[in-house]
Amino acid sequence: MLLGTGLYARLADPGTVHDLLAASSTDVSHLSQRPLLSLLVSALWAVGGITSPYLVLFPLVLGALERRVGGARTAGVFLLGHVLATLLTELPVALSVAVGHLPDSSLRRLDYGVSYGLVACAAALAGLLSPRWRWALLGGTVVALVAGGLVDFDPLTQWGHTLALLIGVVCWPYVRRSAGGCPRRWGGDGAGRRFAHSERPSGNTRGPSVH
Repeated sequence: MLLGTGLYARLADPGTVHDLLAASSTDVSHLSQRPLLSLLVSALWAVGGITSPYLVLFPLVLGALERRVGGARTAGVFLLGHVLATLLTELPVALSVAVGHLPDSSLRRLDYGVSYGLVACAAALAGLLSPRWRWALLGGTVVALVAGGLVDFDPLTQWGHTLALLIGVVCWPYVRRSAGGCPRRWGGDGAGRRFAHSERPSGNTRGPSVH
Protein backbone atom coordinates (compact mmCIF):
# COMPACT_ATOMS: atom_id res chain seq x y z
CA MET A 1 0.00 0.00 0.00
CA LEU A 2 2.72 2.46 0.99
CA LEU A 3 4.77 1.47 -2.04
CA GLY A 4 1.78 2.16 -4.29
CA THR A 5 1.02 5.59 -2.83
CA GLY A 6 4.74 6.39 -2.87
CA LEU A 7 4.99 5.58 -6.56
CA TYR A 8 1.88 7.62 -7.27
CA ALA A 9 3.31 10.59 -5.39
CA ARG A 10 6.46 10.38 -7.52
CA LEU A 11 4.86 9.80 -10.94
CA ALA A 12 1.53 11.62 -10.82
CA ASP A 13 0.87 15.29 -11.50
CA PRO A 14 2.33 17.33 -8.58
CA GLY A 15 -0.79 19.45 -8.30
CA THR A 16 -3.00 16.39 -8.05
CA VAL A 17 -0.70 14.82 -5.47
CA HIS A 18 -0.75 17.98 -3.36
CA ASP A 19 -4.54 18.09 -3.48
CA LEU A 20 -4.75 14.43 -2.39
CA LEU A 21 -2.32 14.98 0.47
CA ALA A 22 -4.23 18.06 1.57
CA ALA A 23 -7.47 16.07 1.48
CA SER A 24 -5.80 13.29 3.51
CA SER A 25 -4.51 15.65 6.19
CA THR A 26 -5.59 15.16 9.79
CA ASP A 27 -5.66 18.88 10.50
CA VAL A 28 -8.33 20.40 12.72
CA SER A 29 -10.52 21.35 9.78
CA HIS A 30 -10.72 17.81 8.39
CA LEU A 31 -10.98 16.18 11.82
CA SER A 32 -13.98 18.34 12.65
CA GLN A 33 -15.73 17.47 9.38
CA ARG A 34 -14.88 13.79 8.82
CA PRO A 35 -12.71 12.48 11.67
CA LEU A 36 -12.80 8.72 10.93
CA LEU A 37 -12.12 9.10 7.21
CA SER A 38 -9.29 11.59 7.80
CA LEU A 39 -7.59 9.34 10.35
CA LEU A 40 -7.85 6.35 8.03
CA VAL A 41 -6.75 8.01 4.78
CA SER A 42 -3.84 9.86 6.39
CA ALA A 43 -2.24 6.49 7.21
CA LEU A 44 -2.13 5.51 3.51
CA TRP A 45 0.85 7.77 2.84
CA ALA A 46 4.50 7.87 3.83
CA VAL A 47 6.16 11.27 4.06
CA GLY A 48 8.83 11.36 1.38
CA GLY A 49 7.02 9.08 -1.04
CA ILE A 50 9.00 6.32 -2.72
CA THR A 51 12.27 7.52 -1.14
CA SER A 52 10.86 7.48 2.38
CA PRO A 53 12.77 5.35 4.94
CA TYR A 54 9.36 4.40 6.32
CA LEU A 55 8.92 2.03 3.36
CA VAL A 56 11.73 -0.11 4.81
CA LEU A 57 11.10 0.42 8.51
CA PHE A 58 7.34 -0.19 8.37
CA PRO A 59 7.44 -3.92 7.41
CA LEU A 60 10.48 -4.58 9.60
CA VAL A 61 9.04 -3.09 12.78
CA LEU A 62 5.43 -4.18 12.35
CA GLY A 63 6.52 -7.60 11.08
CA ALA A 64 8.68 -8.20 14.16
CA LEU A 65 5.90 -7.07 16.49
CA GLU A 66 3.31 -9.16 14.66
CA ARG A 67 5.43 -12.30 15.05
CA ARG A 68 5.32 -11.84 18.81
CA VAL A 69 1.79 -10.58 19.53
CA GLY A 70 -0.24 -11.30 16.38
CA GLY A 71 -1.70 -9.13 13.64
CA ALA A 72 -4.76 -7.85 15.50
CA ARG A 73 -2.78 -6.61 18.50
CA THR A 74 -0.13 -5.07 16.27
CA ALA A 75 -2.85 -3.21 14.37
CA GLY A 76 -4.26 -2.09 17.71
CA VAL A 77 -0.94 -0.61 18.83
CA PHE A 78 -0.48 1.10 15.46
CA LEU A 79 -3.97 2.63 15.51
CA LEU A 80 -3.60 3.71 19.12
CA GLY A 81 -0.38 5.55 18.35
CA HIS A 82 -1.69 7.01 15.11
CA VAL A 83 -5.03 8.21 16.50
CA LEU A 84 -3.99 9.36 19.97
CA ALA A 85 -0.85 11.20 18.87
CA THR A 86 -2.85 12.96 16.15
CA LEU A 87 -5.64 14.03 18.48
CA LEU A 88 -3.27 15.08 21.27
CA THR A 89 -1.43 17.41 18.89
CA GLU A 90 -4.38 18.79 16.93
CA LEU A 91 -6.85 19.40 19.78
CA PRO A 92 -4.54 21.96 21.45
CA VAL A 93 -4.35 23.75 18.09
CA ALA A 94 -8.14 23.93 17.95
CA LEU A 95 -8.29 25.33 21.49
CA SER A 96 -5.56 27.87 20.75
CA VAL A 97 -7.44 29.10 17.68
CA ALA A 98 -10.68 29.27 19.65
CA VAL A 99 -9.17 31.57 22.30
CA GLY A 100 -7.31 33.67 19.74
CA HIS A 101 -3.73 32.53 20.41
CA LEU A 102 -3.33 31.16 16.87
CA PRO A 103 -4.71 32.39 13.52
CA ASP A 104 -7.49 30.54 11.72
CA SER A 105 -4.97 29.36 9.11
CA SER A 106 -3.59 26.95 11.74
CA LEU A 107 -6.74 24.86 11.32
CA ARG A 108 -5.56 23.78 7.86
CA ARG A 109 -2.13 22.20 7.51
CA LEU A 110 -0.51 19.13 5.98
CA ASP A 111 -0.48 16.39 8.61
CA TYR A 112 -0.39 12.86 7.23
CA GLY A 113 1.68 9.68 7.22
CA VAL A 114 2.33 6.45 9.10
CA SER A 115 5.08 7.77 11.38
CA TYR A 116 3.01 8.08 14.59
CA GLY A 117 1.78 4.50 14.37
CA LEU A 118 5.22 3.24 13.35
CA VAL A 119 6.94 4.97 16.28
CA ALA A 120 4.36 3.55 18.70
CA CYS A 121 4.95 0.03 17.34
CA ALA A 122 8.74 0.44 17.59
CA ALA A 123 8.44 1.52 21.21
CA ALA A 124 6.05 -1.36 21.96
CA LEU A 125 8.44 -3.83 20.31
CA ALA A 126 11.26 -2.54 22.53
CA GLY A 127 9.30 -3.71 25.56
CA LEU A 128 9.61 -7.31 24.35
CA LEU A 129 13.40 -7.24 24.13
CA SER A 130 16.13 -7.70 26.71
CA PRO A 131 17.35 -4.45 28.33
CA ARG A 132 20.37 -4.02 26.04
CA TRP A 133 18.33 -4.34 22.85
CA ARG A 134 15.41 -2.44 24.34
CA TRP A 135 17.37 0.71 25.03
CA ALA A 136 19.24 0.38 21.74
CA LEU A 137 15.94 0.35 19.83
CA LEU A 138 14.47 3.23 21.84
CA GLY A 139 17.66 5.23 21.54
CA GLY A 140 17.91 4.60 17.81
CA THR A 141 14.30 5.69 17.37
CA VAL A 142 14.90 8.92 19.27
CA VAL A 143 18.06 9.67 17.27
CA ALA A 144 16.20 9.07 13.99
CA LEU A 145 13.36 11.36 15.03
CA VAL A 146 15.74 14.12 16.12
CA ALA A 147 17.66 13.83 12.85
CA GLY A 148 14.41 14.03 10.89
CA GLY A 149 13.39 17.09 12.87
CA LEU A 150 16.66 18.82 12.04
CA VAL A 151 16.05 18.26 8.33
CA ASP A 152 12.40 19.36 8.34
CA PHE A 153 11.40 20.87 11.68
CA ASP A 154 7.71 20.96 12.56
CA PRO A 155 6.93 21.46 16.28
CA LEU A 156 3.58 19.65 16.12
CA THR A 157 5.09 16.67 14.32
CA GLN A 158 7.92 16.47 16.84
CA TRP A 159 5.44 16.54 19.69
CA GLY A 160 3.37 13.89 17.92
CA HIS A 161 6.39 11.60 17.59
CA THR A 162 7.24 12.08 21.28
CA LEU A 163 3.68 11.24 22.29
CA ALA A 164 3.63 8.21 19.99
CA LEU A 165 6.84 6.94 21.60
CA LEU A 166 5.30 7.30 25.07
CA ILE A 167 2.12 5.55 23.90
CA GLY A 168 4.20 2.60 22.72
CA VAL A 169 5.96 2.43 26.08
CA VAL A 170 2.60 2.49 27.88
CA CYS A 171 1.65 -0.55 25.78
CA TRP A 172 4.48 -2.67 27.26
CA PRO A 173 2.27 -4.55 29.79
CA TYR A 174 -0.25 -5.29 27.03
CA VAL A 175 2.24 -6.63 24.48
CA ARG A 176 4.22 -8.57 27.11
CA ARG A 177 1.06 -10.27 28.30
CA SER A 178 0.17 -11.11 24.70
CA ALA A 179 3.67 -12.41 23.94
CA GLY A 180 3.95 -14.66 26.96
CA GLY A 181 4.88 -12.40 29.81
CA CYS A 182 8.64 -11.80 29.63
CA PRO A 183 10.98 -9.83 27.38
CA ARG A 184 12.72 -11.77 24.66
CA ARG A 185 16.49 -12.01 24.61
CA TRP A 186 18.17 -11.86 21.25
CA GLY A 187 21.30 -13.84 20.55
CA GLY A 188 22.85 -16.91 22.11
CA ASP A 189 20.65 -19.07 24.29
CA GLY A 190 18.04 -16.34 24.54
CA ALA A 191 16.83 -16.67 20.96
CA GLY A 192 13.40 -17.72 22.15
CA ARG A 193 11.48 -20.07 24.41
CA ARG A 194 10.46 -23.22 22.61
CA PHE A 195 9.14 -25.23 25.53
CA ALA A 196 6.22 -24.82 27.88
CA HIS A 197 6.62 -25.18 31.65
CA SER A 198 4.07 -27.95 31.95
CA GLU A 199 6.57 -30.81 32.33
CA ARG A 200 9.03 -31.43 35.11
CA PRO A 201 12.35 -33.20 34.59
CA SER A 202 12.56 -36.71 36.01
CA GLY A 203 15.54 -39.03 36.02
CA ASN A 204 17.87 -38.28 33.16
CA THR A 205 15.19 -36.40 31.25
CA ARG A 206 16.27 -32.88 30.47
CA GLY A 207 13.78 -30.27 31.62
CA PRO A 208 12.68 -27.14 29.78
CA SER A 209 15.07 -24.21 29.62
CA VAL A 210 13.89 -21.02 31.27
CA HIS A 211 15.21 -17.78 29.77
